[in-house]
Amino acid sequence: MAGHLQPIKLDSYKPLRELVCENIRQAIIDGTFSPGERLMEIQLADEMGVSRTPVREAIRKLELEGFVVMIPRRGTYVADISIKDITEIYEIRISLDVLAAGLAAERITDEELATLNNYMIEISKQVPSMNMEKIVELDTAFHNVLYTASRNERLVSIINNLREQLTGIRGRSMSYPGRLIETMDEHRALVDSIAARDPERAQRAARVHIENAEQTLMRSLERRKK
Repeated sequence: MAGHLQPIKLDSYKPLRELVCENIRQAIIDGTFSPGERLMEIQLADEMGVSRTPVREAIRKLELEGFVVMIPRRGTYVADISIKDITEIYEIRISLDVLAAGLAAERITDEELATLNNYMIEISKQVPSMNMEKIVELDTAFHNVLYTASRNERLVSIINNLREQLTGIRGRSMSYPGRLIETMDEHRALVDSIAARDPERAQRAARVHIENAEQTLMRSLERRKK
């Protein structure tokens, strides 16, 4: 296991176990820890400059979130997401994103609408270079604004948890030939529907967007197997 975790800074208002959990989760999301890699509590603790107790608590939470798998008498391993996992996540995501879009159409502010449009402009600037890291970052920010506009914090929390489980492979979907342009068109349809304060239309647009994202990700994964 490579030692790439940053030491924990104890100047945050958050509990130590939450800081440790966020640190390990982010390392899994950005690929510092690979699928199937074993995580050793004592080494993680040493790298972050904490005791094993918050590491143990963090690992339990990450197991519940689906980021790690704990195997009796063998240890803890970074979860390797499967086709079944992706299908289950998207089954839930479709319902939640449809709900969020409908609520956003009713509750979004003019400032938030302007921000969504600005993010779409910024994404379009990255298309010629296909800077996928930046595109995924901007796409995530775009959806964060949309979810926040739902004014339902519990809904936002659940969606973000599911999104994090796919963060490491989302770029594969968006970099699939033709998908980025489709995504931008879907974003435009979604924002236009929300700007029109039309919940039903926004819900349809959200469903199309998530269903297409899932189908493209599946095609991308299948192509990588060949």
